[in-house]
Amino acid sequence: MNFQDLNLNTPLYNALDDLGFTTPTPIQAEAFGVVSSGKDVVGIAQTGTGKTFAYMLPILKNLKFSKQDTPRVLVLVPTRELVVQVVDEIEKLSKYINTRVLGVYGGTNINTQKQQIAQGVDILVATPGRLYDLAVSRVLQLKSIQKLVIDEVDVMLDLGFRHQLINIFDILPERRQNIMFSATMTQDVDDLIDDFFISPQRVSIAISGTPLDNIEQERYNVPNFYTKVNLLNAILQDKETFNKVLIFVGFKRMADRLFEALDETFSEESCVIHSNKTQNYRLRSIEQFRNGENRILVATDVMARGLDIDNITHVINFDTPDYPENYIHRIGRTGRAEREGHSILFSTVKEQDALERLEELMKMKIPFTEIPEDVEISTELIEEERVKIKERNNPTKRKDQDAPGPAFHEKTEKNSKENLGGSYRREIAKKYKKPKTRGDKNYNKNNKFKK
Repeated sequence: MNFQDLNLNTPLYNALDDLGFTTPTPIQAEAFGVVSSGKDVVGIAQTGTGKTFAYMLPILKNLKFSKQDTPRVLVLVPTRELVVQVVDEIEKLSKYINTRVLGVYGGTNINTQKQQIAQGVDILVATPGRLYDLAVSRVLQLKSIQKLVIDEVDVMLDLGFRHQLINIFDILPERRQNIMFSATMTQDVDDLIDDFFISPQRVSIAISGTPLDNIEQERYNVPNFYTKVNLLNAILQDKETFNKVLIFVGFKRMADRLFEALDETFSEESCVIHSNKTQNYRLRSIEQFRNGENRILVATDVMARGLDIDNITHVINFDTPDYPENYIHRIGRTGRAEREGHSILFSTVKEQDALERLEELMKMKIPFTEIPEDVEISTELIEEERVKIKERNNPTKRKDQDAPGPAFHEKTEKNSKENLGGSYRREIAKKYKKPKTRGDKNYNKNNKFKK
């Protein structure tokens, strides 16, 4: 099958020709008719198979020209980076179509985005938080939304966006088409589909959690963080083979720690992204990695979810993710557009349970490789790896918050104060000869004459 069989219009054919695409991927071919029908759609396909084009091609084909200001298509994605990427993809496809596309996300001036919305928009791409803020401000009207696309919905739920998603559903028109695409399906996603989708038609190209066949996988058993760093340094020395490497870590502090460790050896070749970095820093790091200025990018799961970067030669999982679905999304960054990809996984003893879960999800064993003999096995441990000593009879107690510190000392007698309670007033009156009552002005004078 080629794109001519999909009966697209001339502007879309011209755009695809400019991009050099002639043959649709399986998910694009299967989803085109279902999305065009107007029914609710749930699509399951491996990462890197062109899911963005799978829903945008039929939407753009059927999107008629209109001068109305309010958006007709809403695309929800979890991160700012994905907003930028999806807007870029839509603009490529709609190059010869008079369509207004706008991306909105947090971390930037909301007033600027309000002005852009007021000028009119056909397709709006947004993160849930910023979209809800704009809708509540009444600047953004969602009454004309005909199609709702939810991309990477499992990440949104992991990030705690469920409440905001439900609020957004409540202010959208009831008569709309719901479209969702993902590489994995979780129970939370299924619950969301049951609550808000109307008899959705499922388009499944692969079982949820199935990795691409063109990705070669291998794993190492590594005892600790510093040994992982030593092994990583040894692997990355081969610059010809490892010329575009994406390294995943589990959380932000680990990303900074690994970036600092790599900076000693590969100072001009590495960059890092996570949610604590500024938006400009993150976009600049991605562009430097995409353009080849840096060959190593350290990232957390959320930041790199859905990012489409060409020619990533290797994905290195510096840790084994607790959620096996994250591993599927991680390795899907390589081997995109039917190219050969490579994935390497590091696992400690504590991560063996997580390893078993992801192998069960994929229904395959990841081939094991021994650590090279010239890699130093470190005995130094980071804080998270050290054994925490607990009291035998009080395992939950961490430390005595009320215990005096090293600078504690008893007060001098002069500075010590005695709580006299109710007798305080009597003692003061006896010492200073104060009146017994506030109104007895002649008390002291009378006593003086008596003496």
